[in-house]
Amino acid sequence: MDKIFINGMKFYGYHGVFPEENRLGQTFIVDVTLEVDLIPAGNSDDIKDSVDYGEVYEWTRQVVEGSARNLIETVAEDLAALLFRKYETIQRVKIKVTKPNPPIPGNYEGVGVEICRER
Repeated sequence: MDKIFINGMKFYGYHGVFPEENRLGQTFIVDVTLEVDLIPAGNSDDIKDSVDYGEVYEWTRQVVEGSARNLIETVAEDLAALLFRKYETIQRVKIKVTKPNPPIPGNYEGVGVEICRER
């Protein structure tokens, strides 16, 4: 299956289980990979036959900057469900949500989740 990817999207949100995360917020990095048949778009050269990357960015922003969730797992699930609703042509979605600076001790680049969902 063909893939569309949008990587390294950065947003400021208020997700987390600790009160300071909900109060202060933090940066989240999101990568989205969409599996879709791109032959129609490649043949027609028409955005209507593909997935609008700008819309995917905007919906991702709305989810991440929207209502606070305890878990980034929920953020990823909410985004996957939204993208499936918006585009019937998407067959599979992979979403990675990273917290670069979670309030836990240690030396690391970030912590996160990655989910894969299919229709």
